[in-house]
Amino acid sequence: MNGGPAHPAYGVPRAVSPIATVLLEENPSEMTLEGTNTWLLRARGAGEHVVVDPGHDDPPHLDRLVAAGPVALVLLTHRHPDHAEGARSFAARVGAPVRAFDPALCLEGPPLADGEVVTAAGLDIEALHTPGHTADSVSLRVPYGDATHVLTGDTVLGRGTTVLDDLGAYLRSLRRLVGLPAGTLGLPGHGPELPDLAATARAYTEHREQRLDQVRAALRRLGAGASARQIVELVYADVDRVLWGPAEASVLAQLDYLRAEGEIP
Repeated sequence: MNGGPAHPAYGVPRAVSPIATVLLEENPSEMTLEGTNTWLLRARGAGEHVVVDPGHDDPPHLDRLVAAGPVALVLLTHRHPDHAEGARSFAARVGAPVRAFDPALCLEGPPLADGEVVTAAGLDIEALHTPGHTADSVSLRVPYGDATHVLTGDTVLGRGTTVLDDLGAYLRSLRRLVGLPAGTLGLPGHGPELPDLAATARAYTEHREQRLDQVRAALRRLGAGASARQIVELVYADVDRVLWGPAEASVLAQLDYLRAEGEIP
């Protein structure tokens, strides 16, 4: 279901499916795209909902989440402030526990375990550990009727590619998402929803492999001691320089991966 305002529409809940509504936080930036997607999940007839990634400690945004109704549980996809900073203050206001893969983010609830199924708001929500963007990143698989939803946090974005801290872990996470059923609806932490998450994860994998090949070629041209910045200036020459900072972080992850694989010293 895609009725209501088109993405982005700040401060206006938008139903994406019978169980998933997005509230877009007004925190746009190069890293957050239009802003952080806070997801509200609830089965038909349920009296409470699950809030995923409340975002920054942003009073107007949190006020809108409080006004959306009773909350059974707050879930976090990862530790970054644009997803998790407001979780504790929001949870205190609504009297709900906070759960995440990282124990330090949890409040009145245990950390999530890979493969654990959490039942709340009439839904069965499976936690999938999908590190790579961060070590604590999780995706949340939510089957409902004939449809499967997966909330991806920053592991897969609605458009563009994400910044990494561990490329090897990230490629393994992508392969896990590639194995999802065709037509799985991806609900990302930034950007619009994805009609076929498995297909998007496959495209992400191909893109990362292409970038690795470009970095290998750059190292052959510049020498094994080339810096990440030198590689960015060569490989990303056709990309807006405002994006070179995130690109440099990705190249550092690629170099770490090639060292771990024994391809460079």
